[in-house]
Formats: sequence, C-alpha cells, structure tokens
Amino acid sequence: MKLSMNLAMKHRILFAILMSLVLTFFMSAWVTFLNVGLIEGFLDYWMHAWVLAWPAAGVISFISGPGIHRFAHYLAKTEQS
Repeated sequence: MKLSMNLAMKHRILFAILMSLVLTFFMSAWVTFLNVGLIEGFLDYWMHAWVLAWPAAGVISFISGPGIHRFAHYLAKTEQS
C-alpha cells in the first residue's frame, strides 16, 4: 500500500524540519557559547543542546506554523492600509 501526501502537507512538513534544523543549530551554538564560552568540549555541549532542541522546535514549528503564517499575512495587509 502506497501512502500519498499532498504537496501542501509535504511542503509544510519539510519547511518545519528544515527551518527548525537551521534555527536550533545556530541558536544552540549561540546559547551554549553564552553559557560556557569556548571551552574544551564546547562542540559536545553544543551538539547535546542541539539534539535536544531540534525535535521540540520541529514539532512547535509544525503546529504553530499555519497560525503564524496567517498572522503574518494579517500584519502585512494592515501595513498597506
């Protein structure tokens, strides 16, 4: 049995995965740096933080994305008035 997924849902899932990957990758590096500095083992601390943050951010992005997208459209329309 082949599962099919419409293009909009595929885009939503891929966008949530990729956006959360990029944001958590850099934000976890920044926050780890602020918390511990460039110490020995920095990479281990950073990767640990990133592995914990990415799944949570992915789920949050997937769930909240449509509402935030609608709100952004609303704000953009309000600015034109």
